Amino acid sequence: MKPISVTLLLVSLVLSSSFLQITIAGSSFCDSKCAVRCSKASVQDRCLKYCGVCCEECKCVPSGTYGHKDECPCYRDKKNSKGKPKCP
Repeated sequence: MKPISVTLLLVSLVLSSSFLQITIAGSSFCDSKCAVRCSKASVQDRCLKYCGVCCEECKCVPSGTYGHKDECPCYRDKKNSKGKPKCP
């Protein structure tokens, strides 16, 4: 019984580490795009937070530091609870 439980533990560790690496690799796209998008923002932490949320949902970020939202309609059309643009 002991070898089986050790084997299962090792297999679960390998699978969980693989999943973690995939998740981290997927977010590096958004991290790099949002870093460029928010490079000139006055409140960088807030810009990076909302840009990251929008990027994860839309799978794209407009080029440049401002404007160009027509490149990514999903990003452009997201609104906050007050009806204003959610994505920076």
